Amino acid sequence: MAADLTESFRGQLRGLAVCVAGLGVSGPPAARELTRLGARVTAVDSRSDEASRKIAAELASAGISVHLGEAAAASLPAGTGLVVTSPGWPPNAPLLQAAAGAGIDVIGDVELAWRLRPVLADGSRQLWLAVTGTNGKTTTVRMLDLMLKAAGYRSIAAGNVGTSLVDVVADREPYEVVAVELSSFQLHWSSTIRARAAALLNVASHHLDWHGSFAAYAQDKAKIFVPGATVIGNADDQVSAALAAQADRPGRRVMFRLGEPGQGEIGVAGGFLVDRAFGSGERLAATADLSWSGQPAAPHNIADALAAAALARSCGARAGAVSAGLARFRPEPHRIALIGHVAGVDYVDDSKATNPHAAAASLAAYPQVVWVAGGLLRGAECDLDRLVTDAAARLRGVVLLGADRAKIAAALGRHAPDVPVIEVSGTDTGTMELVVKAAAGLASPGDTVLLAPAAQSFDMFRDYPARGEAFAEAVRRLGALG
Repeated sequence: MAADLTESFRGQLRGLAVCVAGLGVSGPPAARELTRLGARVTAVDSRSDEASRKIAAELASAGISVHLGEAAAASLPAGTGLVVTSPGWPPNAPLLQAAAGAGIDVIGDVELAWRLRPVLADGSRQLWLAVTGTNGKTTTVRMLDLMLKAAGYRSIAAGNVGTSLVDVVADREPYEVVAVELSSFQLHWSSTIRARAAALLNVASHHLDWHGSFAAYAQDKAKIFVPGATVIGNADDQVSAALAAQADRPGRRVMFRLGEPGQGEIGVAGGFLVDRAFGSGERLAATADLSWSGQPAAPHNIADALAAAALARSCGARAGAVSAGLARFRPEPHRIALIGHVAGVDYVDDSKATNPHAAAASLAAYPQVVWVAGGLLRGAECDLDRLVTDAAARLRGVVLLGADRAKIAAALGRHAPDVPVIEVSGTDTGTMELVVKAAAGLASPGDTVLLAPAAQSFDMFRDYPARGEAFAEAVRRLGALG
């Protein structure tokens, strides 16, 4: 049935007028592949800067019509029969609303990729193992990909991790298995994706300005669980556990937890990841394997490894492949990265902690913390009280920066009134140096100065890597002065 639907969709594309909305990471690959399959493609983007014009010129040379600017991005091209939207475009975008009002199908690039999955040598379709959650998605799919490779599969991590799924499904040598990272945006614009197994890592307030409410956000996350799939939920996360329990007609339901696993679960016992779901208590890997650069095995990294292991085991990976994959894994920059050790104090960059849920996981990894936080909360204010309450006993001091620092300061005042707080009001490139000096003044030997902002970076920095790099450079200067 899936193969018939795929071939039918390919046939429908020939001669069809398709609008590709957005020319970020996902738009250009979608436009090129649709054109190759015979569609008449018009791509639009609200930007009209040098980078966008360069992309437009490249697409135009492939026979694709491109319209740039706010007006172009707000208007549905005449005759459009299908819209493929980039994930960041919200449902209330005028072009998407016009398409919906006209009864024109709007899908995302991930949905497009699913409908174009290749046939493998054995006649089956490419297998997808899917991951979503508020935090930990990229770490989990990268761990999973390494496990799959160790198990002998030709695999790749793709999707929200940064590699276009349309490029992946169009590869001349088909991948057998894809470790698919799915954001809430991508799931919102998906309707027929049927992953073999799917994991929901955690759910906390995030992107509420896009989704409109926490309920809508959670509902989009839950779309990853489809009938017949192996449903993998987090027993330690209330929302993930509830959504996994509510999943419609799962092929199998497996929970993971940081404690000892029960029957049908994967968890931790005696310092090992233990499988009582796909095995009878097999040890999959040592938790010590999840300690990098002298840093402790953080609980959220262990949880991500458990989810990845459950997904790998769901398609037959042996315990040795799980262990080998984790042994090869190294975290990406700005994820609990030890930057330096100055005057008995560790300085750790977790700039990727862009919401309160992620910051809470980061703070839980250290017993004594001088916390560096702040930026743009974007609707996540509701989680600050719990974040501060849970972390209060660990805090030796807090340094705040960024547009929404006052909101974090207010939560600290309510729930950790005895913790010293310093607010740094600058917004120029030298502000992080002031922040790090202030944190050093609050820290004592044995403490960890932790950049875990609990907020996005765009008020002051290009992105979270730029924020992390500014922190690291300020720490290096501090060390040189010391």
